[in-house]
Amino acid sequence: MSKHDAEMIREISGVNPLKCMKCGKCSATCPAYDEMDIKPHQFVSYVLRGDIEALADSKSLWKCLSCFACIERCPRNVEPAKLIDAARQAVIRQRGNEADLSPDEIPALLDEKTPQQLLVSAFRRYRR
Repeated sequence: MSKHDAEMIREISGVNPLKCMKCGKCSATCPAYDEMDIKPHQFVSYVLRGDIEALADSKSLWKCLSCFACIERCPRNVEPAKLIDAARQAVIRQRGNEADLSPDEIPALLDEKTPQQLLVSAFRRYRR
């Protein structure tokens, strides 16, 4: 992934990461904070720097619950969850069909600790 991908993420999300003042309120509100290696407010900085490769390789990209708690809490309307979702879309587009799961593989990936909100969000997003 390249700097061009950072522009694509900004375009897909419709978010202006330059508005972020690094207050950390988005990260403080995030229910998946402890599971993330790159926190929501840091995610915005990575997009600004164009360090998309690190984002694509991080756990945070897939740990975000898409609950939009970070969006509700942000005083500048930066919307980090939309950036994370756009980065997911960019990675999926880049990987193509190689990242697809067969229906038989899905139950093995689930456990009782998986939040139901994550499953519903994933279903809504990726059923298209």
